[in-house]
Amino acid sequence: MSRILTGIQSSGRPHLGNILGAIKPAITLSEQPDNDSFFFIADLHSLTTIKDGALRREYIRAVASAWLAFGLDTTKNTFWRQSHVPEHTELAWYLNCFTPFPMLANAHSFKDKAERLSDVNAGLFTYPCLMAADILLYDADIVPVGKDQKQHVEMTRDMASAVNNQAGEEIFVLPESKIDERIMTIPGIDGQKMSKSYNNYIDIFQPANDLYKVIKKIVSDSTPLEEPKNPDTDITFKLYALLANEDQVNTMRQNYLNGGYGYGHAKKELYELIIDQFSGPRERFTFYMENNNELEKELRIGEEKARAVASKTIERVRTKLGYN
Repeated sequence: MSRILTGIQSSGRPHLGNILGAIKPAITLSEQPDNDSFFFIADLHSLTTIKDGALRREYIRAVASAWLAFGLDTTKNTFWRQSHVPEHTELAWYLNCFTPFPMLANAHSFKDKAERLSDVNAGLFTYPCLMAADILLYDADIVPVGKDQKQHVEMTRDMASAVNNQAGEEIFVLPESKIDERIMTIPGIDGQKMSKSYNNYIDIFQPANDLYKVIKKIVSDSTPLEEPKNPDTDITFKLYALLANEDQVNTMRQNYLNGGYGYGHAKKELYELIIDQFSGPRERFTFYMENNNELEKELRIGEEKARAVASKTIERVRTKLGYN
């Protein structure tokens, strides 16, 4: 059986790109009988950018609610808040002391901001050590990541090897990254990659009227209503094709090519498809957001299971480093 670990950022409410690119594929992976899946909310990482406690609390609840809304089984899998398992920060400190400065200075998370050092806090600089601790605490075999995160798994392996070499035995399992080449970039309403940073995302959990207002803002060209249109260059069609079945996609494609079918028609169909396809998750998301006790109950189950595993790893490390 393979142990799979995935961290979920809590830097905002999950949007359609997060759902199609991370949440749904991870849950599908977790349903395979040979996989033992660990999913955590990376709320400690969010402190590098978000300082407002109330906002962080809201985002954590939204992320947890979204995963539960899409059917994550907390009895079969382990689902928890990083901040509620203190072994994460303890191991991060140990790894800090085995990690050379040049390795951290070469991390993408730091280099992207290295020209504006006044914006870089120590947490951002040592971010890879906490990320490595997140992985190594749970003896993870496989870490599904995007291409931009592969470096962090490689750094994790380096840190783990340094500790293993010092100890003279395998204290840590060396994880492997898993990059799913099939997962495409989800376009935002402006055609760029859907991202909270670009403010071009679709929040499927919004009230219906607000959701429709966002979808109507999807950028389109100025081709007149009566003229044929190219579906392959249109953002609305691309988003629709990611969600619809083959017959629905073929019908919309033909409507584009025939003419007499406007972008407003396509946007309305996209909105109706989202409302129909995600009616169950939208209802469950609202339930958990409005019933915090139920949400906490689910998270506490995972936090107990996570601590049971993490504490064993920390005991191994503490013993080898002379803290026990």
